[in-house]
Amino acid sequence: MTLDNIKEEILESKSIVILTHEAPDGDAVGSSLAMYMGLKQLGKDVDVIIPKYSKTFAFLPYINEVKEEGRNENYDLAIALDCGDIKRLNGFANYFENANTKISIDHHKVNTMFADYNFVNPTSPACSQILIMVLKSLGVEITKDIGTCLLTGIITDTGGFQYQNVKPETFEFAAELLSKGINISDIYKRTLKTVSKEKFELRKTAMNRIELLENDKIAFTYITKQDEEKICSEDYDGIVDIGRDIEGVEISVFLREIDENTYKISLRSNDYVNVSDICLMFSGGGHIKAAGGIITDVPFEKAKEKIVTECKKHLHCSDEKWKVNKGFLRKAKEGVPSLPMYLLFI
Repeated sequence: MTLDNIKEEILESKSIVILTHEAPDGDAVGSSLAMYMGLKQLGKDVDVIIPKYSKTFAFLPYINEVKEEGRNENYDLAIALDCGDIKRLNGFANYFENANTKISIDHHKVNTMFADYNFVNPTSPACSQILIMVLKSLGVEITKDIGTCLLTGIITDTGGFQYQNVKPETFEFAAELLSKGINISDIYKRTLKTVSKEKFELRKTAMNRIELLENDKIAFTYITKQDEEKICSEDYDGIVDIGRDIEGVEISVFLREIDENTYKISLRSNDYVNVSDICLMFSGGGHIKAAGGIITDVPFEKAKEKIVTECKKHLHCSDEKWKVNKGFLRKAKEGVPSLPMYLLFI
């Protein structure tokens, strides 16, 4: 059993490093800090490495103990959280590769199983929710501080419990944390509603550039390095969601320039397009409705053309399947014989 192996490796290790993906979101930061506090409870020597993170998460317990670099070259154990590929480990894959034992705990559909022990549940709405089971199996008490971090991960990765990936146990855990005195509404406000002035200006710039393409089903926008330098902000979290929230839009595309002729891709979808499949074409991946990738060695207009063209292909293919499925379900309700059942699962 993988969980038993993970428990054994953690309990036997002394020095442990916790790593997560680049451009860390609430689930990445929250799960990392929760694991850090849990391992500290067990008396472990732990480092959590997150070089850059949004000011949004500055309220989280023990955030001041996050390090930009590790203290050791060789840890007994490395734990990667909320990361589907070793290439996304924040530029610090060396700590992971040099560790004696490697563990990955994740919920991404696309995971390369890059660790010695991989505990991956793609049906979980957040890595933080998986950690509940892991921490409890280790005998860790879910304190108010740990719960705050875990709930931050769940709230941000479910859009405040609004996405379809939310499970009954998600609400059960939230109820358990409420009894510990955790303020869910405060976490929701801090992580999903409140933005700094700099972040607002960056969002405003991106919003003013939104283009609606392909009969208004694709929303496209971008941010350049010059924008970030002018506004003094690299906090672009949530920008891609702006396009997704426009009526009629199926795919939202956000390009961020990270270097000359190099662009980070963020994609979101609403109903039927699997954006993870699109991002696989650009050295990325993620979830069905939220994914990312990278485009290199091309100027901006070419990068835009490449990602929009790929989105169009998937948009039309997925749209046809969506119509077939909706038609079948409608006729099934009416008791009318229709297409073979297997078409629902193409």
